[in-house]
Amino acid sequence: MHAPKACAQATEETVIQGRGTDQRPRRDGGANAGHAAGTAGQGHMIWVPGGSFLMGSNDFYPEERPVRRESVRGFWMDSHPVTNAEFRQFVSATGYATYSERPPDSATYPHADPSLLVPGSLVFRKPRGPVGLRDYRAWWEYVPGADWRHPEGPGSTLNGRDDHPVVHVAYEDACAYADWAGKALPIESEWEFAARGGLEGATYAWGDAFAPEGRAMANTWQGRFPWQNLEVDGYEGTSPVKAFPANGYGLYDMIGNVWEWTASSFAPRRAEDIKKSCCVPSEPGGHIARRVVKGGSHLCAPNYCLRYRPAARQGEAVDTSACHIGFRCVVRVSKIAVERPQRALALKPAAQSAAASSFSLRKFEERQVNERM
Repeated sequence: MHAPKACAQATEETVIQGRGTDQRPRRDGGANAGHAAGTAGQGHMIWVPGGSFLMGSNDFYPEERPVRRESVRGFWMDSHPVTNAEFRQFVSATGYATYSERPPDSATYPHADPSLLVPGSLVFRKPRGPVGLRDYRAWWEYVPGADWRHPEGPGSTLNGRDDHPVVHVAYEDACAYADWAGKALPIESEWEFAARGGLEGATYAWGDAFAPEGRAMANTWQGRFPWQNLEVDGYEGTSPVKAFPANGYGLYDMIGNVWEWTASSFAPRRAEDIKKSCCVPSEPGGHIARRVVKGGSHLCAPNYCLRYRPAARQGEAVDTSACHIGFRCVVRVSKIAVERPQRALALKPAAQSAAASSFSLRKFEERQVNERM
């Protein structure tokens, strides 16, 4: 039995603690972006330069208002959401069982149907025809046995989806992975700054036109949600993490494909901000904390959930896992790491073998920071 846990890595600054075996840095970006081999064998991380930007939007949903100027420090971000293959590496190394693989605690959900207090997760079920949009239960179903290995439920597999984003991960699962990798979840302002890719005030991560010259730029829903998916972008569900163009910083899938957890708490400003949507199928009680999710997903449609934009945000209960929620991680360069470059890293025992390569990566990051100061 379990209750949702807090994220141990939800801090403003994180010292790099790599666990990978190939962390040799490289540079092949422009003046505002850098690349370095990632930790935990997770491909490449992208340097996102710090700066100020206009956060939020006054043009769409109430929870995005008001537009205000925010500032963030430079940080490293995973170039794409954590994939099934990468999450499998974490599970193999630690034996970790995700939230959806463990039975819910009846004390936490005293009014729940006992038949639903079994391991499982939320799965989207496309109706056969038009349905009313007021009741999300017409397309969401809690499926016993659904988890990150079985995204559609028992009998489904990850065959051919190693490079798709891992889904059915609750907030504590994302935190556990980040902690293992020596990384952190981004806060909302970091995530939105990165998603904008250097474009100030643009509607989308690539500009103001949804499909410039008819080109699909992200995995979203085309057609009438929730029953008609025209698959103009080529995908019915999730897609490989690099199937669509990267943004101006070289980051993939900041928009669409899967929602992404952030470390920021969500507090609605008004009651109408928490109305039901295709993207928030849970009904969190007052005792269940919520975190901001960003980016929209393959289930976001213009007729119901036009949230495939950098400014869009939703509050998701930390005890929720679903087939359209994933995450990516960041690494923040701490003042201590920059000011004391010779100081040894305080690595966890499992990461001692990666100390030398981790130190090299940190030195590279320090050079990047110094070049931009």
